[in-house]
Amino acid sequence: MKTAFEFLTQKDPIFQSIIDKYGLPERPSRPQGFETLVLLLLEQQVSIASAKATFLRLREHVGQFHPSILIPISEEQYRALGVSRQKASYIKALATAIENQELQLETLPHKSAEQVRHELLKVKGIGNWTTDIYLMFCLQAPDLLPLGDVAVVRTIQELWQLERKEEMVELATQWSPYRSFATYLLWHYYLNKRNRTITYQY
Repeated sequence: MKTAFEFLTQKDPIFQSIIDKYGLPERPSRPQGFETLVLLLLEQQVSIASAKATFLRLREHVGQFHPSILIPISEEQYRALGVSRQKASYIKALATAIENQELQLETLPHKSAEQVRHELLKVKGIGNWTTDIYLMFCLQAPDLLPLGDVAVVRTIQELWQLERKEEMVELATQWSPYRSFATYLLWHYYLNKRNRTITYQY
């Protein structure tokens, strides 16, 4: 991590100003596997706290968190637990892909980021944001910039006065091969400026 942050601060003084003001961020991590992917599906377009509460209700309801258990749960049961119809369909699609061995999560750590992306994007409901976060948090991929993340986009807009995502992609090329670490700094700034903390563990 030290090498990555030194590289970034040499590339752009804005990163040094974030560290000077708020200190160094921790590298976020989550367990690999089915549970985390379900949680990430629930986190789409809602707050992490809200998604975590729904996830914990679901986990308490099913007991053992296994794809074969989540597939037969009815839409009404999911809704009673706070899971929308759309996200219930995403969870079932993920569980079915794993049960049918169309997606083999245990093989992902041995694949490149692009290979992982190709595998995950085949599953209904999993888009680039979910894939990016899984790669960064679970597989510790070092060079990703999740421009589907609202906090990342807003922070770049604020600090670099860029509006178009194409400009953000171009800006971030100079942060490679440590764009994930740049993202950690952007999140760190975003949360600290708003006096917010996030616990990623569950």
